[in-house]
Amino acid sequence: MKLSGQVAIITGGARDIGRAISIKLASMGAKVVVNYFNNENDAKDTLAEIHLLGGEAVSVKADITKMEDCLKLVSEAKKAFGDEIHILINNAGGLIARKKLIDMDLEFWNLVLNLNLTSVFMMHKATVPHMPEGSNIVNVSSLAGRDGGGEGASAYASAKGGLMSFTRGMAKELGPKGIRVNSVCPGLINTTFHDRFTPDNVREIVSSRTPLKREGTAAEVASVIGALVSDEFSFVSGNNIDINGGLAFS
Repeated sequence: MKLSGQVAIITGGARDIGRAISIKLASMGAKVVVNYFNNENDAKDTLAEIHLLGGEAVSVKADITKMEDCLKLVSEAKKAFGDEIHILINNAGGLIARKKLIDMDLEFWNLVLNLNLTSVFMMHKATVPHMPEGSNIVNVSSLAGRDGGGEGASAYASAKGGLMSFTRGMAKELGPKGIRVNSVCPGLINTTFHDRFTPDNVREIVSSRTPLKREGTAAEVASVIGALVSDEFSFVSGNNIDINGGLAFS
């Protein structure tokens, strides 16, 4: 139970990679706050899995693109588990839609940036004042942040690339306070994200080009994050860690 006594907030923690992270950290002993936006049933299912493991968890509905909701999420976490937050996983985000430049307006651009980047800034603002020395933040970026993304994903890729730079900046700023900040950059992971946005033939092509010849799993991403927030990685900060089966390198 390497995270025993620690409180962890996972934004977008109710399904897919977020659910896997919530369950992983709970299995390591953390008290988990599962954030969700519009799918309470997913949150309930995630809590049920955690409780079956004997873990402690609560769910909190919050729109992390709104500062008042970010503050509410932290407030509810403190009500449930005490005044300190030890782990923040910024997992919430999404492509929303694939749009090329000719089809993209400023409203859509801002929507994608707010969901994937500005929300992370706001969660830092809301959470860091309650984080003691030894705390950890992990931001979930993407391979798209390195390579520009697939067709029609330039806004999403820009947000994820910005998130990688923000991670480095926060690692420098918060390091003297004893807070480590890292990000992970998943490639093709078998989730409903790709079920919705990536055609089967594209997934087959990407898998064939990946040295490990397959898609990754949400549990594999969660395992890397579990390691990052543990004491075994206590001198690792400011890194953007690729999880893509060898498809691309830093």
